Amino acid sequence: MMQGVSAQDGTGVAAAPADARSAGPRPPRDAQPPQVVRLLLIASVALITLAAFEALAVATVMPVVVDDLGGLHLYAVAAGAPLAAQLVATAVSGAWSDARGPRGSLLAGVLLFCVGLVVAGLAPAMGVLAVGRAVQGFGAGLLMVPLYVLVGSMVPAARQPRFFAAFAAAWVVPGLVGPAIAGTVADAASWRWVFLGVPVLTLASSTLLLPLLRHVPPVRRGRPDAVARRRTRTVLLAATGAGLAAAALQVAGSDGGTPGIVLAVAGVAGLAVTMRLLLPAGTLRLRAGVPSAVACRGLLHAAFVSAETFLPLLLVRVHGWSAREAGLVLTVSSITWAVGSAVQGRVREPRRRALLLWLGPLLLAAGTFVAAVAALPGGGTWWAVVGWTVAGGGMGLVFPALSVLALQATPQAEHGRVSSSLQMSDGLGAALGLAVAGAVFTALVGTGGTAGYLAGLLLAAVLALLAVWAGARAPHLDRG
Repeated sequence: MMQGVSAQDGTGVAAAPADARSAGPRPPRDAQPPQVVRLLLIASVALITLAAFEALAVATVMPVVVDDLGGLHLYAVAAGAPLAAQLVATAVSGAWSDARGPRGSLLAGVLLFCVGLVVAGLAPAMGVLAVGRAVQGFGAGLLMVPLYVLVGSMVPAARQPRFFAAFAAAWVVPGLVGPAIAGTVADAASWRWVFLGVPVLTLASSTLLLPLLRHVPPVRRGRPDAVARRRTRTVLLAATGAGLAAAALQVAGSDGGTPGIVLAVAGVAGLAVTMRLLLPAGTLRLRAGVPSAVACRGLLHAAFVSAETFLPLLLVRVHGWSAREAGLVLTVSSITWAVGSAVQGRVREPRRRALLLWLGPLLLAAGTFVAAVAALPGGGTWWAVVGWTVAGGGMGLVFPALSVLALQATPQAEHGRVSSSLQMSDGLGAALGLAVAGAVFTALVGTGGTAGYLAGLLLAAVLALLAVWAGARAPHLDRG
């Protein structure tokens, strides 16, 4: 369902980008004409919708891609490369937008997003496709943050909630129709058109933004703040290091030789340094309160994205489903995610909301275990459908609830910091979960049978069980 920076949050407000200092709502410096604000809404929602469609469409057609290009050992790398790249690009874009305004980052992001998709669509081999996806992911990270900056600087405060609600809703329609469209295109024509069609639509949508850029208020630099500059550099370097470390681990998982071992050691060492700078103190120890909420988000992303990456591959390669049929599993989980989000929004009483924080992960774990039955010898495909239906509902219950709890447990002056931590945890969790699951899958898939698929899904289920523990510790509202 999700990829990277701006996934559906279900709270009616899109999740804050990683550098929330630059992306948080700011009072508009100059009143903008209503038609400018309306055009910004249309163009922004169009770009986010295309990014969401691309994420779900690619997840649907990747089994067809690997059948055509080979390189099964690079399957997880191709799936995880944009996640690692987005992690770096989001931090870069935040610093860029703060220093020079959103124009440059937005234009560079659109260009790289399109270039990466074209490279992937024309790729002659799986390795080239993985590189294209990394470029595309970097571009997506660069273009998402400026959209939030534009809302903060150009939209009246009274209308900003409508924008953020529209950003969240922009992930719903692609979840309903994206997998079916992508699967149909791949089955009837070629998977390459799924990659090559999105850049055309993206460039068309971007033309709506070009006239708006002249209305962007100029950056007003105040007196240089040494502490702020130092913090920006620290976050930028740490995010870059974490993204490179995650990429190293993903590549290491596809190579069991000496180079893979070296990359794995370097990746672990890099994460040991950078995660302590990007996440709240106590996150890795599951300290009660906000640190556990941040950890829970990362574990949820690791479990959900890992399982969702391998389920379509299992259904296509082992059970003989078409890409369109396999995509329906992703559609069903998108629907139950939205339903779960709506349900949690109606739960007001604090103790009942606290239950959501462990009930949601528990449903994700249970659904993933059920889906894993489809990887057992003789296991029916309906286990995957039922299991992923339950898993999507669990994510909808807990994901937005964690955002609300973390913000309520944090002083308003620190909302930017905690929003950044949540987003960093999301990106790191997804990238690292895929790295580990990919390594396990690659090690076992050559043995024949379905052992690789089963091990990957069971690993995702275990990560979801760890999220149950983290979620149960999150409601302690200390000022973590």
